[in-house]
Amino acid sequence: MQKDDDTSRLPNHIALIMDGNGRWAQARGLERREGHRAGAESLRRIVEESSDLGVHHLTVFSFSTENWGRPRTEVSFLMSLLERYIESDLADLHSEGVRVRVIGRREGVSKKICSLIDRAESLTANNNRLFLQIAFNYGGREELADAASRLARRATNGTLDPESINADVLAAELLTAGMPNPDLIIRTSGESRLSNFMLWQSAYAELYFTDVLWPDFSRADLEAAIAFYADRDRRFGLVSATGELD
Repeated sequence: MQKDDDTSRLPNHIALIMDGNGRWAQARGLERREGHRAGAESLRRIVEESSDLGVHHLTVFSFSTENWGRPRTEVSFLMSLLERYIESDLADLHSEGVRVRVIGRREGVSKKICSLIDRAESLTANNNRLFLQIAFNYGGREELADAASRLARRATNGTLDPESINADVLAAELLTAGMPNPDLIIRTSGESRLSNFMLWQSAYAELYFTDVLWPDFSRADLEAAIAFYADRDRRFGLVSATGELD
């Protein structure tokens, strides 16, 4: 797929649920960590391909709040992967005009990783070719609960009128405030669920599920997902051009 002049059919914001690393490794008789390592390489490729194709916003689900329940050795390795990704790729991401933002709770995350996140966000803050948002220690329900808690505290201390709380006010409290909602959510590995990912933001996203395991996800697979999106009639609850209703 080449970039063309009709950017209206290109999703402005793609969100990726990168699933299947463990099964990829198991199918090859490897340890799960090798699947995660291969998945990190796939992420590097897809960030570059997304930018090349003209996508402006890319969100990737790298570690969920539920992932803490995995074996301690695997959690430790996943933490080290993020650390190494930022340390080794930050200069390249910055030179390529990628702005980096990491969303999710900081509780349980090491001071070193938090410091690296702050550095990455600060260094790339003025870049605008591609906005890479990494959901790390993130959960959609937790994000909504935290936002509701902040609004409740403001209402309690008198700085917010409870009657003024609406969808826009709540959205402004989310971790993704200022970021457009995803147009297209892609999940790899054959699973067909959101798994607590961007629950509020995905209300009108197009959902694309593929059997391809994340380490094998290629530019051709990304282009297939974009082609699927281009064929969709996005009505947002309204009447389509043909007069059909949702």
